[in-house]
Amino acid sequence: MKVYLAADHAGFELKQTLIEFLTNSGHDIDDCGAYEFDKDDDYPEIVARAAKKLSEDALAGKDSRAIVIGASGQGEAIVANRLRGVRCALYYGPAGREQTDAGGKRLDILSSTRKHNDTNALSLGARFLTPDEAKEAVKRWLETPFSGEERHARRIRQID
Repeated sequence: MKVYLAADHAGFELKQTLIEFLTNSGHDIDDCGAYEFDKDDDYPEIVARAAKKLSEDALAGKDSRAIVIGASGQGEAIVANRLRGVRCALYYGPAGREQTDAGGKRLDILSSTRKHNDTNALSLGARFLTPDEAKEAVKRWLETPFSGEERHARRIRQID
């Protein structure tokens, strides 16, 4: 799968780790920057590069994904979600306790973003995740399919 990656200075090191991890996993990687560590860089322009490519793919019906990384991932998710066709979820680690719904069913927010929202972008908070946690999250997110249920597809059409 084609995966666009982008990170500012706070996510630069984690991006490099994920590029290697994803390449070794057989994914086609497009590094959208930052291309070198610069403690004064600004994430909006960098993240927009990856989000723009993902948006173009989404509008053309191509299946690709983007992973954007920053200190908390909050701003990066906001930037990515500004582009049409991009559905970016934020992840900065597992909850401090097991989460369940009202019926007691175990919840997994990361997988839910794929199953229910068909997210095509993932924003990672680099200051909240170890490299191994980030790799596991990315692997799970990439491997989780969209459920395809009509109610979820209908809601995604409403978003678009």
